[in-house]
Amino acid sequence: MPADKPYKIPRSTLVVIYTAKLEVLLIERADHAGYWQSVTGSQDAGETLIETAAREVMEETGIDATRYVLTDWQHKNVYEIYAIWLHRYAPGTTHNTEQVFGLLLPDRVNVTLHAREHLQHVWLPYEKAAPLCFSYSNREAILALPRRLVNP
Repeated sequence: MPADKPYKIPRSTLVVIYTAKLEVLLIERADHAGYWQSVTGSQDAGETLIETAAREVMEETGIDATRYVLTDWQHKNVYEIYAIWLHRYAPGTTHNTEQVFGLLLPDRVNVTLHAREHLQHVWLPYEKAAPLCFSYSNREAILALPRRLVNP
C-alpha cells in the first residue's frame, strides 16, 4: 500500500437500493468485469456507518440517499476478505464486518456511475438480481427484500 494512502478499515456497508416494486439496482465492478453487486464501501475514519452508506451511494451511483429512506437493517456479516483485495488492508487483517442497509426509492432514478469503479448498471426484479451477485451476503440481502417491505 502506498505511504500516502491509508489502509482500509475492515468495516464496511452493503446498501441494497430498491424500489417499492422490488426492483433492485446492480452495478458491475470495473476492476472485475462480471462481478455484479449492490453499493458497498469501507468506513472512513470518524464516520458513522450510516454516513458511510450515504457517501458510498452518492460516490458510486450519484443518488442522494438523504432524499430517500435509508435504513440500517440491523444485520452484520463477518467474512474473510477475498485474497485479491487483502493488499488494501493492514497486514494481518483477514476479515471484514459488513453492516447491511437498504435504500428504498419510490421508483427507478437516474444513475451516474463512477467510471473508475463501475462499468454499467441494471435495474432488475429482486429474484433475478440476487443470483447475479458474486457475494453471498449481497444475494441474501436482496432475497430478504419481500420481508423488508412488510417489516422495514
